[in-house]
Formats: sequence, C-alpha cells, structure tokens
Amino acid sequence: MNFELSGKRALVTGSTLGIGRAIAADLLREGAAVIINGRDAGRVAEAAKALSHLGEVIGVAADLSNAAGAEALLEEIDAPIDILVNNVGVFTVKPFFEISDQDWADMFQLNVMSGVRLARALMPAMLERGWGRIIFIGSDQSQKPNPVMAHYAMTKTAQVSIARSLAELTAGSEVTVNTVLAAPTWTHGVAAFMKQMAEIEGTTPEAMSKDYFGDGEGRTSLLQRWAAPEEIASFVAFLCSPKAAAINGAALRADGGMVRSLF
Repeated sequence: MNFELSGKRALVTGSTLGIGRAIAADLLREGAAVIINGRDAGRVAEAAKALSHLGEVIGVAADLSNAAGAEALLEEIDAPIDILVNNVGVFTVKPFFEISDQDWADMFQLNVMSGVRLARALMPAMLERGWGRIIFIGSDQSQKPNPVMAHYAMTKTAQVSIARSLAELTAGSEVTVNTVLAAPTWTHGVAAFMKQMAEIEGTTPEAMSKDYFGDGEGRTSLLQRWAAPEEIASFVAFLCSPKAAAINGAALRADGGMVRSLF
C-alpha cells in the first residue's frame, strides 16, 4: 500500500535500534525523509549509513533525558517536521519498594518529558501548516502495570494522557496525535536484559521466554511470543499516513492481545 508519505519529513527518537529503527526504515520505504536519533554518535552514524539505501536519512546524536539534549536536537533540525515519533525510552525491572526517587525522576525525564519538549517545539508549526502526525510509542503496561515496573508503567500511562491532551488542540486541522500501546517486543534492550537475568538465575533466555508466555505475565498474550520491531513499525507507518486521518486522540493497542479488554 502507498502511504503517501513522499515529501514528508519525520523525526524518530531513539531510532538506532529496535522499534525506533524499524519505524525509521518503514517511513523511508514509504518515501519520507527521516531524522534518526540516539545518544551515542557512533551508533547514530552506523544506523544512518545502514538505512541510507532506503532514502534520505540524517542522524543527530542527542541525549533526550534532559532539556539541553532536546534543545540540541531541535537546533540541528533545519526544516519543519511533518511527523514526530516519540519512541525514545528506557525500562528497568525493580521491586516497587526499591525504586528510588531518582529512579522515578529519571524514568519520567526520558520517557515522558522528551516527548513533551519535542511536541511543544514542533506541533505549533504543524497546526499552522494544517497537517502533521505525532505518535507516542507506549506499552501494554499503561493498562496492566506490573509492580516491578511501576515507574515505567507510570510513564507509559502519562504518554496516553499527554497524547490525548494534544489531540484536543487539533480540532479542524489535519494534525493527529495518537499513542501506540506496543506488545512486549524483542528488542536489543530486552535481549540484553534477558541474557543478564538468565545468567543470574542459571537458565537461558529461551527458557525464560517460555516461562514468561507460559505461566508469567505474558500468559494473556494471544500472540504467545515476542513481537518483532517490524510488526510494531508497520502499524506506526500507517498511522503516519494521510490514510489514517480519521484516527486521532486514540490509544491503539498493538499488544498481541495482552490486555483482556473489549475497549
């Protein structure tokens, strides 16, 4: 399907690996010019080079966990942005009573405030031009929080609220703001975490995955496996398209059926 993105300019945060990189690749295939971002300049350069055969891609290294990093990224953007995908984020697993004040604050700064800062800077021009797309990459954790990821789940719920608030500002325009509640996805970060935990517990990532979807939190998944980044990316690419104009202010589940809910 032609998503009609030729001539559009997109910014995808946290896009050197995982879901963000897969989104960048899909948008490039659909004809958009894409700015990718990450903290590590070497990884940004590598990702930009690897994706360059798909279209026009620019890499900008910036740490979005603070206001200075967001400002540095914005200073590197020369032209208006048509599509903003707030993908950057981090997760950690820690028992609730061990999550410190700093843990809460750090998680909020990166997962929530990065998107707030970029939307605040880039959305006014979208409204002025009358067209734009803002997408927050959320999680099933916004609807079924796990106590050992309470600080992460909090940030994903906050994203849904912020996205809906921003969508209220778009009435009468062709700007849309949505959240994608992503399934547990096999990314570089998940793979590294599973390897670390498997070594601690004397097992294997494969065995841990089987337990997760068998008797663990993933037992409610209808997919019964980790989603691939590309499976989330294809849905995001559609939402970026003019063809998705009627979808606005929504928290859309691409969660593999994790959440047992009709609505």
